[in-house]
Amino acid sequence: MDTGDGSHTLLNVALNETYHSRHGALRESQHVFLKEGLAYWLEKHPKAQDLSIFEMGMGTALNLILTLQAAQQLPQIKFSYTTLEAFPLSNLVIKQLNYTALLQDVSLKVLFEKVHEASWDEWHTILPNFQLKKVQQKLEEYHIENASVDLIYYDAFAPNKQAELWTLEAIGRVCSMLKSEGVFVTYSAKGQLKRDLKFLGLSVETLQGPPGKVEMVRASMMEMNE
Repeated sequence: MDTGDGSHTLLNVALNETYHSRHGALRESQHVFLKEGLAYWLEKHPKAQDLSIFEMGMGTALNLILTLQAAQQLPQIKFSYTTLEAFPLSNLVIKQLNYTALLQDVSLKVLFEKVHEASWDEWHTILPNFQLKKVQQKLEEYHIENASVDLIYYDAFAPNKQAELWTLEAIGRVCSMLKSEGVFVTYSAKGQLKRDLKFLGLSVETLQGPPGKVEMVRASMMEMNE
């Protein structure tokens, strides 16, 4: 289905929840994950040569393709991107998504196909400076490596739809992956999420949300703010 900016989203019938904002899938990803996540981290680390990203909820791979677009302009940085998805989309559905057409970048069309064709549970070189690993597992099954990630895109379905992915235990497991100056970013701004993030020792910011959503959350390891 079309969203407010013309980009597509999908409806998870079992949860009765869309994968992206109905107000604009592309704008939501660009604002939440690229602007307030990736761009923010890069601003804080202007001399960075490596960047490790963990994404909870690959879904349509919209966040991933936008990160690839950014990586093309940052050849000096080696990206390592791990994305978790328990229920991958079918090729038939993927081929109908219009993100690369809207972005008007021929190279992204090739990369989008390469991403979705890549086999699961092993590393692939998508760009000379971009390594990707797609993991087909539920979060509770995923082996957590502590202090191994610079940036987390938390893009699970909404707390009222997949509550098990927003518990203190789930958020704690994910945030344990953050390095000393790591950043966690998500579209949700639930009060319990912010309290849990603070309990876990992160500095929490409530930021302006994307179109159609008042607020979103970004949290950083305390060392960044000292």
